[in-house]
Amino acid sequence: MLRRTKIVATLGPASSDQKVLEQMIRAGVDLVRMNFSHGSAQDHMKRAETVRAAAAAVGRTVGILADLQGPKIRVRKFENDKITLNKGDTFILDATLDGLGNQERVGLDYKELPNDVEVGTVLLLNDGMLEFHVTGVKGPEVHCVVVRGGVLSNNKGINRKGGGLTAPALTDKDKEDIKTAALIKADYLAVSFPRTGDDMRLARELMHAAGGKSLLMAKIERAEAIPVLGDIIDASDAIMVARGDLSVEVGDAAVPGLQKRMIKMARAKNRLVITATQMMESMITAPIPTRAEVSDVANAVLDGTDAVMLSAETAVGDYPVETIEAMARICLKAEGESENGMADCRMASEKFVRIDQSIAISALFAASHLKVKAIVALTQSGSTPLWMSRVNAGVPIFALTPLPETLSKVTLFSGVHPINFSTTAHEATQALLEAEAALVNLKLVEDGDLIVMTIGEAVGKSGHTNTMKIVRVGDHRNT
Repeated sequence: MLRRTKIVATLGPASSDQKVLEQMIRAGVDLVRMNFSHGSAQDHMKRAETVRAAAAAVGRTVGILADLQGPKIRVRKFENDKITLNKGDTFILDATLDGLGNQERVGLDYKELPNDVEVGTVLLLNDGMLEFHVTGVKGPEVHCVVVRGGVLSNNKGINRKGGGLTAPALTDKDKEDIKTAALIKADYLAVSFPRTGDDMRLARELMHAAGGKSLLMAKIERAEAIPVLGDIIDASDAIMVARGDLSVEVGDAAVPGLQKRMIKMARAKNRLVITATQMMESMITAPIPTRAEVSDVANAVLDGTDAVMLSAETAVGDYPVETIEAMARICLKAEGESENGMADCRMASEKFVRIDQSIAISALFAASHLKVKAIVALTQSGSTPLWMSRVNAGVPIFALTPLPETLSKVTLFSGVHPINFSTTAHEATQALLEAEAALVNLKLVEDGDLIVMTIGEAVGKSGHTNTMKIVRVGDHRNT
């Protein structure tokens, strides 16, 4: 049974070896995330080569997501690596402290913090584990009282409750890293902490200037992003529901509803969506997930996410392969419980201005009513299978293309499976016959199966899909 929901795995020390990567890909990884917060350009290039070599060894296509670090809104280091703060303690966040911190104060990576807060501002540190209330701002010093104490260690993050930090989404480091992402031909580029659609438009300009073709993904993790979510989604190709920082800024209780809203909005706008953060966190050190984690992953699938993402679980965890196997198992089971979305809901509510989009939705309509075995899209750009993936017709979609960049791109499309296919045919009819034969050879369909196929009469040209054909496999050989 082909899994519809895609799995994204973060690379790290636990998953850098090619043999381990091969096991992870066999277990079900569709896309790998390279965290640009760690490592040099040379490290990223080497990892990209290793990923592609591992995928080739396994015989699968695996996409690459380059994840920019974004602004470092963090405390700096302490003399003894950490301190313990109790409720009622006073503490200073000092933007000018260059030395190591102590029990009284610590330096800041983000020098603009004193300008972004005032008396009464609530600051949440270490993913909300500690809560500070600002009692005063004296030049570069932010004076606080500890409301919720705990251990504060080196380089822990700072969030302002409700949002309001003015740090730009793209730092100088990010701008250089975009060049690296273009160089390694990353399929997706994730922008951290975007506040507006303009942040995404700037990232796209920089990517194009670097000669890259990566699709842009907005990580929704700031409170300011929520009121302008529509503009951010419009300016992006995909979004990530980054539940860590988002939960700290808007409150944990708000996140489940926001997750459902974001997934629904993204799909309605023909954008992709990844659900991320702590999905299988216990499996960093345990061989099986908790019941709550199983429900979390399953609910993201039922919400309609394109992909679920693993972070520390595969980057530094003890069970990277087992975690992927568990996630794949959960996704498949949840998909069996989900209802197929009928394509006619879009036919009734949308007006199409593009012929290829109309063909894509027509194929879904036919598939959902005829109960076909598969939908087959011969594609150059990947646009037709993208539109198809926005509605769950309950059947696999095979994207056949000769272009490596399109094969890698569709690895994130829910329900879409990339197949390397090339043809010298100049006529659509002959190309479709060759595509049918290729699927039979791969044992994805067999004689007697009903399939829906789409293609452009101008074979091999992007954006020209204008033909849908319903085929019973093998009929042409019997006539």
